[in-house]
Amino acid sequence: MWRLLGWLYRAKGWRIEGGAPQIRKYVVVGAPHTSNWDFVFFAGGVSELGIRPSFIGKHTLFRWPLRRFMYDMGGMPIDRSKPGGYVRSVIRAFDQAQEMALVIAPEGTRSSSGRWRSGFYHIACGAGVPVVPSWFDKTRKVGGLGEPIMLTGDYQADMARLVAFYRSVMPGCPRWDAMEAGIAQEAARMASHAGSRST
Repeated sequence: MWRLLGWLYRAKGWRIEGGAPQIRKYVVVGAPHTSNWDFVFFAGGVSELGIRPSFIGKHTLFRWPLRRFMYDMGGMPIDRSKPGGYVRSVIRAFDQAQEMALVIAPEGTRSSSGRWRSGFYHIACGAGVPVVPSWFDKTRKVGGLGEPIMLTGDYQADMARLVAFYRSVMPGCPRWDAMEAGIAQEAARMASHAGSRST
């Protein structure tokens, strides 16, 4: 499967800019997610850079007949029904791993407006690992990885840095407007949740 994905990547004439992060553990966030081809590009690109990515999958997918395939592709089974949720499970996996490049598409689905879910943020902060922004411009058939960003715990400030990066590599993409518009709303939700826990 990895050889097939690499062949498709090369056959499409895609290319990736930048090198692999020189760190052992990090969260890769990929945007914009607009096509099923995004996965093929990313798989081919990271293989070219020598990165072996991991991804989160529902534990029910790691059963026969998909079990071996899911693990071979870098899948990490998560049972969302267990106490603490998937974020704590992924943080524990980071703690136990010597190396991990966990790939997350924070938009969730191709049909997203562009707003980001905050799961990746909680995982990176909890695990104490940086976020590496990745992007793919399908019109130019080029994508790449940015420099690792160590999060500070200030959601609005950290997300502003990510927005600035994405606007610099793909100026004019309308998804960045939606991404930016959702930052204050998500920050308020996180603050309200933190307040309710403290009381």
